[in-house]
Amino acid sequence: MSRRPAAVGDVLTGVDWDRWSVILLKPDCVRRGLVDTVLERISDVVSVHGRMDVPVADWQIHVHYWDLLVGADWLDCDIPACLRGMYIDRRVTVALAHGPAGTPALVRELLGHFDPAQAAKGTLRGDLGTDNLTAARAQGRLVENLVHASDDATATCRDFGTWYGAKRHHLLGP
Repeated sequence: MSRRPAAVGDVLTGVDWDRWSVILLKPDCVRRGLVDTVLERISDVVSVHGRMDVPVADWQIHVHYWDLLVGADWLDCDIPACLRGMYIDRRVTVALAHGPAGTPALVRELLGHFDPAQAAKGTLRGDLGTDNLTAARAQGRLVENLVHASDDATATCRDFGTWYGAKRHHLLGP
C-alpha cells in the first residue's frame, strides 16, 4: 500500500477514509476541561488514537471552515474575524477515530445537532453543550459547540491534511 502522493497537492493513497474521522476538540471544550470526557465517549463506539494538542494557525482554521467562508454572506457576523477570535492563539486537541465503514457518520451522530440547544440528550452536544445559536447570533459570534468530526470520507482526508499533515501518515496504519 502506497501512502506517498504521486504529486504535490495529491492526497495520500491507499487509505480507506470512510473508516476514519478526524475529531477536533474546539477551544471551548479545551477551556472547560472536557477533552478526556468527549474522547472517552467517542471511544465507546470507535477506536480513538493519534491525540495531539495543536496551536491553531490562521490558514488551518480557514481551510477547516471553508464552507462557512463561502457562505459568509448568509451569516450574521464577520466569519473570518469570528474564526480568528475563537481559534488563533488558542490550542485545540485533535484525535483520529477509526472503525467500520461509515465511521464519519457514526461519529457525527454521537455529536448531535450543531446547536447544543437543539441537540438530543445522549449526544455530546446535548449533554455537555452550554451555548446556543440564538445567543451566539445576538452577540455576533459563532456558537460554541465543543467538538467537530469529519462530515464524510472526503472531509476526513482534507481534515487529516489540515490538522496532521501527510508526514504523519503512519498514524493511519495498522
